[in-house]
Amino acid sequence: MTDILRPEISALHAYHVPPASGFLKLDAMENPYDLPAELQAELGRRLATAPINRYPDPQGSGIKAGLKTALAIPDGFEVLLGNGSDEIIQLLAMLVMKPGATILSVEPSFVMYKMIATFCGLNYVGVPLDADDFSLDLDATLAAIQQHQPALVFLAYPNNPTGNAFDAKAIETIIEAAPGLVVVDEAYHAFAEDSFFSRLSRYPNLVVMRTLSKLGLAGLRLGFIVGSSQWITELDKLRLPYNINVLTQVATELALEHIDVLNGQAETLKLERASLFGALNALPGVTAFPSQANFILARVPDATRVFNELKTRKILIKNLHGGAKVLDNCLRFTVGRPEDNAVVIAALKEILQ
Repeated sequence: MTDILRPEISALHAYHVPPASGFLKLDAMENPYDLPAELQAELGRRLATAPINRYPDPQGSGIKAGLKTALAIPDGFEVLLGNGSDEIIQLLAMLVMKPGATILSVEPSFVMYKMIATFCGLNYVGVPLDADDFSLDLDATLAAIQQHQPALVFLAYPNNPTGNAFDAKAIETIIEAAPGLVVVDEAYHAFAEDSFFSRLSRYPNLVVMRTLSKLGLAGLRLGFIVGSSQWITELDKLRLPYNINVLTQVATELALEHIDVLNGQAETLKLERASLFGALNALPGVTAFPSQANFILARVPDATRVFNELKTRKILIKNLHGGAKVLDNCLRFTVGRPEDNAVVIAALKEILQ
């Protein structure tokens, strides 16, 4: 195998998803609320008649129409669907996969930007965020763009795992300075206060990527990207045929018809986010950081011990200690239902005493 495999692939570890059966699962930024019973029943009826003996609509036309209406996608821009955002990130990397090409992002951010750059044999440059508040270091980012001339820049807005939304003016400056394509990743758009949809017409090198996973449809694995027809046409050449299965298409079309239900759940989670933020900051030795996503990053005394103690109580969160230095002793808590958050806070009180 060593004679065949690329050494940078051999050095990687597969993306790890811990087993969660029997746990209070607050590690993956999922919406904890089910669809209402009447929508579950309607979903069952539609799925029962889905033509699973046939290949799905190759373009996902029904989903695209639903997205444009439900999410107010600006006129004049096209949509491409992916099997989650991960597939779209891979398509974008393949699009610029010339020898010596570079992908640039910030650190820490979504791990798949760097992993997929490695998969595709691209150079990767990560610009460190400010260690105090995780804000963009604009001067350092512009200097890195000047030095490395990246073909592709990824900026998560809000950022994962820190939860903050970068300064919009700083992002605009980066778009203007970038020689290649800039992807603003709005995976947490339902919980944030701003979107770059309104800036698409201003910047020809801008595309906006989103997912429906955080909004309540994580099991459907539906991501999408919005941009000019020129970019979407080129990306579509790389997309594998029938990448969105018929069950996902049927379920997503139904969910988009009732987007108000999902948006209402997101509004509830925003209220719970504020409550959880206050409760975390009230704990001894804990510093929670402001978030515009559906999770909260918090620094605790001895993150690994706290994480393991929570696991013994069947509570699963994300331990970020041991990665980027700025995340030392940091844990990430998905915002749950009020009763879920109460269980977490009660357990933390016991552990921290």
